[in-house]
Amino acid sequence: MNGPLDGIRILDFTRVLAGPTCTQLLGDLGADIIKVERPRIGDDTRKWGPPYLKDSNSRNTSESAYYLSANRNKRSITLDLEKPEGQKLAKRLIASCDVVVENFKVGGMTKYKLAWPQLKECFPRLVYCSVTGFGQTGPYASRPGYDFLVQGMGGMMSLTGEPSGEPIKVGIGIADIVAGMHATTGILAALRHRDRSGEGQHIDMALLDSQISWLSYEGMNYLVSGKPPERRGNAHPNIVPYQVFPTANGHIILGVGNDRQFSRFCDFAGAPELSHDDRFRTNEARVRNRETLIPLLTKIIGFHPSRYWLEGLEALGVPCGPINTVPEALTDPQVQARGMEIVMDHTYARDVRFIGCPVKMSATPATYRRAPPLLGEHTKDVLSELLGLGPAMIADLYDRGVI
Repeated sequence: MNGPLDGIRILDFTRVLAGPTCTQLLGDLGADIIKVERPRIGDDTRKWGPPYLKDSNSRNTSESAYYLSANRNKRSITLDLEKPEGQKLAKRLIASCDVVVENFKVGGMTKYKLAWPQLKECFPRLVYCSVTGFGQTGPYASRPGYDFLVQGMGGMMSLTGEPSGEPIKVGIGIADIVAGMHATTGILAALRHRDRSGEGQHIDMALLDSQISWLSYEGMNYLVSGKPPERRGNAHPNIVPYQVFPTANGHIILGVGNDRQFSRFCDFAGAPELSHDDRFRTNEARVRNRETLIPLLTKIIGFHPSRYWLEGLEALGVPCGPINTVPEALTDPQVQARGMEIVMDHTYARDVRFIGCPVKMSATPATYRRAPPLLGEHTKDVLSELLGLGPAMIADLYDRGVI
């Protein structure tokens, strides 16, 4: 079965996480992704380990788990863009592609004669996406962008962590990942415009912009009230009770979303008087009086084990959930039923487990056609297929270090 983006070809000059996240999602949806890497070096993340993929003999390979996480459904070619001949080959490849994605620093592609202003006249239908830390304009445009720094600069860390503790980053590179997701949306919208008008365009995607957009309701809380949001640990700024509570043998998440749910919770907890107390009767009152209510709930919830609350509150329609480890999350029956863990054969090993694509489409579902490629694994095939180069010419390019 062909994916919805079957027939779209993307030349991918990205590495690390933001750009590869974008192109992997496009690849899952059927696009042909040609990943361009530096000869002998490749994507930096190939060496970001341990852990590394083990081969069929349980020996470590050169393929890190980090690299494997964002490079499925791609073909890898090596191309030295420092060499004029490498630049010419890149332009010839662009001629057969719909999209270019790159995440060099601002101006980084200019020296290779592959920047948007240098290509748009020759390739008027080209969709060209640049992913940088701070965008193509503004006082920080020339700075390199790093996920951790952007989480701090974008306000996210000021919201994350315990009130009395230090600011905390999200446990994964969320600024990179969100920017990659937004870049995917921008590319799809630009392709729609191209198909209707024949006109390509440049997409200027910045990690900091994405992180600012991710402030969401906390950003709006500030814009409306003028009061800077506070770190609340696991608590919610606008809903109470909506946080982690300790039980007799662990922790649970209680996510009461309305007054009816709070009343049902109180009845089940054996404290119906709390839902009739004017201090707690409505969510607005509970938010104002959270410092009084939360210690009372903490004491009540601590009397029983987690299973008591999880099973009892689920039956009543009161949102309540466990705090799973990563292994528990990936083996959860709902996660398994949704196909969020998949198995693919890799060049080095069979039955390698990956995290699946979350986009579920009824007519054109995501497909898993290629495991993350080895460095330059498809160079010969791509140059032969797209440019018509024969074995002798390809061998000569290898000998001269162009590929």
